[in-house]
Amino acid sequence: MEQVACEDLKAFERRLTEIIASAHPAAQRWRVVLLLASIGVAMGAFSWLSDPLTAEVSFWSSLMIHPFFSVSAVTILVLLLLGIHRRVVAPSIFVSRVREVLFDFAMDCDETGKLILRPRPATA
Repeated sequence: MEQVACEDLKAFERRLTEIIASAHPAAQRWRVVLLLASIGVAMGAFSWLSDPLTAEVSFWSSLMIHPFFSVSAVTILVLLLLGIHRRVVAPSIFVSRVREVLFDFAMDCDETGKLILRPRPATA
C-alpha cells in the first residue's frame, strides 16, 4: 500500500512540475509584451511632456499631436483591462494555490513544483 502511495506522489510531483514549467514560457512572453508597452508609454510620455506646445493647447489637441503616446497609453490600458498583470504572474499564483491545498496534507512545494514533505503533527 505504501509503495502505491509513493508512486502516486511521484506521479503528482511530475505532473505538477510539468504544469508549472509549461506556464513559464507564456508568462515570459506576456512579460515582454508588458515591458515593450511600458517602454512605449514612457518614451511617448517623455516626448509629450517635453513638447512646449503641450502647455499651450488643450488636452485632447495635445494627445492628437502626439499619436505615439496616445496609442501606447490606450494599448497599455487595454492590456491591463484584459488581465495581463495576472498572466505575467500566473506561475506564482498557481504555486501559491497549490501550497494552500498541500498544507492540509503536511506537504509543500517549491517554485518549480518539487514536493516537500513536512513532518505530520502528532495527534492526541
